[in-house]
Amino acid sequence: MSASGGTKAIVAALLANLSIAAAKFVAFLFSGSSSMLAESVHSLADSGNQGLLLLGGKKAKRVATPQHPFGYGRERYIYAFLVSIVLFSVGGMFAIYEGYEKIKHPHEIKHWYWPVGVLVFAIIAETFSFRTAIKESNVLRGKKSWKEFVRHAKAPELPVVLLEDLGALVGLILALGGVGLALLTGDGVWDGIGTLCIGVLLILIALVLAAETKSLLLGESAGLEDVQKIEAAIVAGDTVTRIIHMRTLHLGPEELLVAAKIAVQHDDTATEIAGAIDAAEARIREAVPIARVIYLEPDIYSETEAAKGPDPEATPGGPTPDGAGH
Repeated sequence: MSASGGTKAIVAALLANLSIAAAKFVAFLFSGSSSMLAESVHSLADSGNQGLLLLGGKKAKRVATPQHPFGYGRERYIYAFLVSIVLFSVGGMFAIYEGYEKIKHPHEIKHWYWPVGVLVFAIIAETFSFRTAIKESNVLRGKKSWKEFVRHAKAPELPVVLLEDLGALVGLILALGGVGLALLTGDGVWDGIGTLCIGVLLILIALVLAAETKSLLLGESAGLEDVQKIEAAIVAGDTVTRIIHMRTLHLGPEELLVAAKIAVQHDDTATEIAGAIDAAEARIREAVPIARVIYLEPDIYSETEAAKGPDPEATPGGPTPDGAGH
């Protein structure tokens, strides 16, 4: 996986979650706290999620085959989507079930120092993991807000780790609050309420991750900055007079497909057009190195045809001649 995949952040989160999951489960055995059980399952699920992200990064490196001529870059999107499913089912739904059972059948928390001590340790460990994810993300985030970064990042790993770590920190605080209130009041229902809140939080995060990775799976275009660089690179030569239309598509986080119909002079020779296309491709790759698959189709620009507007039937997903749509 490339550096932009945030491997360091994934490994840091994996190590933190494995140690925290073990500590939480020991605390559950000694205290009987359902918040501890829910949190231990949450940390274990997070550990599995980081394993999925690493596996997706490894599988994405496979070379293209005749059956998959554009390679396997989207494997990273698929495994990130699987993470959202695991977080929803194993993390969120399990926590809600445990919270409901705890509220229905509350019991006293024994050996309070176990859950409290483990939660404090877990908060410290998750803070270091979250800090690593933030540092890794800042390299790519630039001037974007955190919301924009999560919504528009083409590499799914860092947004996943960021949201997971944020959810883990908030969940730990909720668990600590639930255990604390249960100890102060002597009512175990508060432990169950804390567990329910953790479940709702995890489900919300899972839904956000699912929505973002679904968009990547469907196929997103290049960012505005890269599109502008590609357009400038295409028309920088003497032969290409303008871009008639262009499409870009991410085949993976670091693989971009560029397809464009370009206008050339009507009296240009085939040799001149072929040379212009080769030169334009070289300029595109220099301007945007991730543009690895490029198709440029020469045509003669017609103001009459351009005045008619874009042809919806020429656009994938556009309407059919009878207006029914594809």
